[in-house]
Amino acid sequence: MQKDETAALALMAKDNEMGLRWMIQRYTPYVSAVVWGIVGGQLSAQDAEEITSDAFLTLWRNRQKLRPGKVKSYLGSIARSRAIDRLRQAGQDVSLEDEELVICSDTPEREVLLRESKELLRRYLMSLKAMDREILIRYYYLYESAPAIARRLGMRPDAVRQRLARAREQLRRLFDKEERA
Repeated sequence: MQKDETAALALMAKDNEMGLRWMIQRYTPYVSAVVWGIVGGQLSAQDAEEITSDAFLTLWRNRQKLRPGKVKSYLGSIARSRAIDRLRQAGQDVSLEDEELVICSDTPEREVLLRESKELLRRYLMSLKAMDREILIRYYYLYESAPAIARRLGMRPDAVRQRLARAREQLRRLFDKEERA
């Protein structure tokens, strides 16, 4: 598959839509699953299809920046971001649970530890200012760049980076305090 993806990316880099067609054929089931996992029954099938199409349009627009082996995760993060944005535009509340990172574990003990860590992280995230929380989620979970976040939130990229650094430090202090307790 890596070889096919590399070939498709090479075609896309030459503005050949055959590469995009390969990507659509290969990744549509995955992107659709990501979108439906977020929007569920809250939006129409047409909305979900539009979000899926938008993910591939974004892929095409950024074709010069793509690297082999990274396309699936890129599409997933774009689809997730667009689905959450569409829910918000429709006036739906998007809970932190919908935005949380899914973590897999291999043992029941590890599952309990991961669940406790997730709950602690959620609590600490909720203690941050709403803007800082949104910036952290967009940067670390939705994989948006600082300039993209800045455009979306009407900020300067350096202001986004400063807020990220301060929020990380605040989270680090909270975790350190918990560890010492």
